[in-house]
Amino acid sequence: MQKPSSKMRRILRVPTMSDQPLYRWLDLQGEAFGAPGLEPRWTSSVKDAVGTAYSASSRIWFTCSHGVLNEIYHPTIDSAQVRDMGFLVTDGETFVHEEKRDLISTFEYIHPEALGVRYVNRDAGGRYALTKEIICDPHHSVLLTRVRLEGHEDLLPRLKIYALLAPHLGGGGEGNTARALDVAGHKMLLAWKDRWSLAMGASCGFSRVSCGFVGASDGWRDLMDKYTMSWEFGSASNGNVAVIGELNLGCAGTDGAREFTLAIGIGEGNHTALQKTVSALATPFDHHLLRFIEQWHRVANPEWLAVKAGDGGKLMRASHNVLLAHEDKTFSGAFVASASIPWGQAHGDDDLGGYHLVWTRDMVQTATALLACDRAETARRALVYLACTQRPDGGFAQNFWVDGRPYWTGLQLDEVAFPIILAWRLWKVDALGKMDIFPFIERAAGFLVQHAPITHQDRWEENAGYSPSTLAAVIAGLICAAEMARAHDSEEMAVFLEEFADWIERHLEDWTVTNNGVLLPGVKRHYMRIRPPEKGEAYACEDCGTEIVHINNRPPGTRADFEAREIVDSGFLELVRYGVRRADDPLIVDSLKVVDAVLKRGLPQGPGWLRYNWDGYGQRPDGGPFQGWGQGRVWPLFTGERAHYELAAGNDPAPLIATYERFATSGQMLPEQVWDEQSRSSDGLEFGQPAGSAVPLVWAHAEYLKLLRSAVDGRVFDRIDTVHGRYCDPEGRRRRRGNLELYSRRRPIQRMKAGDTLRILDETRFEVVWSTDGWKSTQVTLSRSLGSAGYSADLPTSSDDHADGESVGLSWSFYWPEQGRWLGHNVEVMIEPN
Repeated sequence: MQKPSSKMRRILRVPTMSDQPLYRWLDLQGEAFGAPGLEPRWTSSVKDAVGTAYSASSRIWFTCSHGVLNEIYHPTIDSAQVRDMGFLVTDGETFVHEEKRDLISTFEYIHPEALGVRYVNRDAGGRYALTKEIICDPHHSVLLTRVRLEGHEDLLPRLKIYALLAPHLGGGGEGNTARALDVAGHKMLLAWKDRWSLAMGASCGFSRVSCGFVGASDGWRDLMDKYTMSWEFGSASNGNVAVIGELNLGCAGTDGAREFTLAIGIGEGNHTALQKTVSALATPFDHHLLRFIEQWHRVANPEWLAVKAGDGGKLMRASHNVLLAHEDKTFSGAFVASASIPWGQAHGDDDLGGYHLVWTRDMVQTATALLACDRAETARRALVYLACTQRPDGGFAQNFWVDGRPYWTGLQLDEVAFPIILAWRLWKVDALGKMDIFPFIERAAGFLVQHAPITHQDRWEENAGYSPSTLAAVIAGLICAAEMARAHDSEEMAVFLEEFADWIERHLEDWTVTNNGVLLPGVKRHYMRIRPPEKGEAYACEDCGTEIVHINNRPPGTRADFEAREIVDSGFLELVRYGVRRADDPLIVDSLKVVDAVLKRGLPQGPGWLRYNWDGYGQRPDGGPFQGWGQGRVWPLFTGERAHYELAAGNDPAPLIATYERFATSGQMLPEQVWDEQSRSSDGLEFGQPAGSAVPLVWAHAEYLKLLRSAVDGRVFDRIDTVHGRYCDPEGRRRRRGNLELYSRRRPIQRMKAGDTLRILDETRFEVVWSTDGWKSTQVTLSRSLGSAGYSADLPTSSDDHADGESVGLSWSFYWPEQGRWLGHNVEVMIEPN
């Protein structure tokens, strides 16, 4: 047969495969009205649980609260793709119930060792109940919910169930598109945005489906108005959309109950999402469940820690799994702070990060807790991830997505010190494997030398200055780095890092303690939360020199500027934790008296503490969510920190361990903050129960696990013996160098003691021309290289020159030979009699 010519083909227009629609779209009632829908919002951050399969191939996570699914994350734990999914139940005539608002919910884990959950949501009148078992496909990125509906015989045949889902693909509610379609004779729902797609289907199928715009044409609005589903829109395009499907209960059993499985698959492209969803439904739920539990069995919880738990180990098991669940499965070793968005119901697409980001501080706490559980390999994965995320200058971004992209731009010195400490811990237990970590350590230590002691932000991410908690980590990190340098045959570097740490330790009280306290009568001398920088120092502001701390997030019209001596936190306890100060140091003991007088609160669970006084980060006084301002609430974390201190002081931590455990929710989640006032039940706030910030806070779970390990060992697990021996042991203190003063352009000084050596630091090689007799004579000192720490030059002074008790001046100037450039002015430092 002769083939048609190209001209003839154009006339006949022979169809090709590309001309055929890829899917059997269901137009139904056409495009929904009300585009683009309400402004999108996330949902409550007070989670009952965070769940995932243990398998790395199942790259999907879920959170749940109030009896329903909340955010679903894929393909990484920082990528939220769904706002929530819940069921609506109606008899079609007299009522419609929404699970999260109208049903009484009880929660439990499917198995004590697995992160699958079971909800039983009951009608208040006892007429029917929904039992839901929620897991992840153990091998693919599909969320599975097995639902069993039971009820009175006369009511059950009349009940209808609807699955309502709000996609927030690509991390936002705006710009989503949804369509109904038929796959192999079964109605399904598909949503997409950019590269991501989501499919929802059910084992019993949907009898009716619809797509709509939130607040206008969505299924919730339809059912609430009419008790029945009258809208069947085939599509809703480019907006804040919701999809709804009426479960075909006629295919869900007739034995006095109805049972079906709902699947939500997420993938890159429509076909991926549809294929994995249908495939998951083709396998019986019990088979998925068996594999899901078997995988979590391999985790092997540290049952030996339960001997010091007051709850039989319930919180220990949950905490261990919570930490593991917050590790990403694509970027191995990346642990996020929490799979939640604090006060999510008040935040929309403009708050992309929430807490599902990596902070090195939180992440090292997690890795150290896993090390305390004897999971050295997991902790090493975290260190490898940090090594790959370290910036070229040796520092770290304030926080970042799991792929390493920075999110916020602050600089926190403790977040540079903590990775050094983690590396040291792994090195001490011979768990580094074949990893040569020394270049990583050298760069991080060099960064600390170039920037310490002034941090751009303390651990509360708000203020610059001299922070006791930050400096505790910096000192400990430098001593750890020095010990590793010495083992690496870098004696000169080791001595330099030790001397730099000694210099900070020598000035701790000068920089962070007030001698004229005003918070507690009888205690004049105590640690402050932070002392701001002086004029001419790094991060100095207009008010510098007056020791004024500006507190962010304060309510409008209220005081926001305070004297540094008026603000305290318990961060100085980090000095005891890492071994920089003894627990019985009189200054530590007095500072605790101030903290207890100002920050301690009595709660139903026991004692709790605020972050710091006048804190504005928390639920508003009227119960409203934090939105730029609020009032800081009690953090359970500090009960754990205090318990660690009590152990270091030789006291029994058991009462505080029990208090810590009582802060846990029914799902054994530890909140970031709890409501510390009289209950406001209308706002969902109960005295001592979670407020609207993050639940769970992974840091709080890490602290609990470390606390159990510390109690088992009879000593603080975080304590660094090398640090403790140098600064708390009398013999060690005699080995410190106490006659060194440091100068850098980031922190210039005006005076020093006679007989001390002035060490000048700079980033590039320099020569210093100096004089101690008013330039009648001069000397030239060449700088020495310190690797990543830059260059230094030592200028000795003599106490003999000050026998008459008068101060004299030390003058110098810089010359940078590579640049052929002079500083352009002289630097003057007064040498005072010692």
